[in-house]
Amino acid sequence: MEIEDAIKKAKQNNQKAFNFLLDEFWDSVYGFQLKRIKNENDAEDITIQTFSRAFDRINTYNEQYAFKTWLITISKNIHIDLLRKAKSSINSKITDHEDDTVYKVADESPTPEDKLITEQNLAKLLRDIKKLKPHYQEVINLRYFQELSYKEISEELEEPMNNVKVKLLRAKKLLAEIIKKD
Repeated sequence: MEIEDAIKKAKQNNQKAFNFLLDEFWDSVYGFQLKRIKNENDAEDITIQTFSRAFDRINTYNEQYAFKTWLITISKNIHIDLLRKAKSSINSKITDHEDDTVYKVADESPTPEDKLITEQNLAKLLRDIKKLKPHYQEVINLRYFQELSYKEISEELEEPMNNVKVKLLRAKKLLAEIIKKD
């Protein structure tokens, strides 16, 4: 599959095209973030968010630009947004009588999607999960009900871990949209 062909198929919501693009560009986006922030976990999280946002907005991609450039731009913007959020997070002054040190306390409140999901009762949540496509149902079940790690889910589904992570992000977003409609 060529990149242009994969982009066209991805715009038609073809999962194999999404997987191809993820595999093709994961290392570029992840490497870009790793050089910027020098933290593997944060770089991986931003990369996952990048592909999730890119796949959600694939129809806005303009073929005049290189797909890799578009992904890197999304990635850079996500990183900037996270930095802004970190700066505006709750700054709490905890005094130490000896040196009067100020510590920053990170805002670890759940995302809007997480809040929506946890606010629903279990029966309603299960009905909403049933509205998802089977492969999204499966990844939600493995992660949240069987409490498997990404690695364990990857082995269970016999898919690369990157695909599992993006699939889980997409499943959470779609589930949040279903919940919002009701």
